[in-house]
Amino acid sequence: MSVKKLSICVFCGSRDGVDPAYASAAEALGEMIAAQNWRLVYGAGDVGLMGRVARATQAAGGKTFGVIPVHLLNREVGKADLDHFVITENMHERKKVMFMNADVIVTLPGGAGSLDEFFEVLTWAQLGLHSKPIYVLNINGYWDPLNVLIEHQIKAGFADASLLQLFQTVDDLEALASSLSRRIATKE
Repeated sequence: MSVKKLSICVFCGSRDGVDPAYASAAEALGEMIAAQNWRLVYGAGDVGLMGRVARATQAAGGKTFGVIPVHLLNREVGKADLDHFVITENMHERKKVMFMNADVIVTLPGGAGSLDEFFEVLTWAQLGLHSKPIYVLNINGYWDPLNVLIEHQIKAGFADASLLQLFQTVDDLEALASSLSRRIATKE
């Protein structure tokens, strides 16, 4: 892979979920980010998949940038030992700061918060406000229903088919790494 320094924004759950593959993927993603000399940008929590991706990035010597709203400091166990630890007033600021400090967005399995984050950056892309790559890491088919929903929106006339071109669903880290490598190579 290229040595270009990227900041990878990871949206993911503040819980581990029931499938151990989710936790393994979060940890492997953190290791990959560090191995590529990229920087993790994420929600600054030390719980669930969030905590796993951050701890794995740190353990592998990677750089971290976390953003957490003041009202979640206790609930998500704000991880203050990051390279950059930003506390915002609210969720809107959190998403904005994370997005502004990232080159690429990756969504791991997660709940309503992860969906909110994904749909916000997808909507911004749809409106032409950015062209940052957006990936959905579809571990064990977790995001299959999301893809079905988006296809349903298109068929029902509430979105243009071009919406499907604004993000890429990948099934594993190898596919993510390969796609990122191709994107970096075409930018150089």
